[in-house]
Amino acid sequence: MTIDSNQLRDIQNAISDRIYIQIENWNLYLGDAGLSQKLAIECKANLDNGSAVAARKAIEAVQVRLGGGNTQLPLARLISSAQIFELEEILDPYCR
Repeated sequence: MTIDSNQLRDIQNAISDRIYIQIENWNLYLGDAGLSQKLAIECKANLDNGSAVAARKAIEAVQVRLGGGNTQLPLARLISSAQIFELEEILDPYCR
């Protein structure tokens, strides 16, 4: 499946506004964290496999640097299952 740059930007904007990292009782939206573009690109690479697979592969692939880069964790370790479902909903229209 091929999506154009405008569609990729739409995915990135939706991710920026709707998906967040949870740390204790604090939510950091991926747009503010500078991770929305990386996640959108990873999602695009897997859209042919459907929204659920694309979302899960992408959040495993995106690495989040902590402590100035001393530690890296996959985004999947910092995001709730509800947010994964939200990401699937964002991607769903692009998988049809």
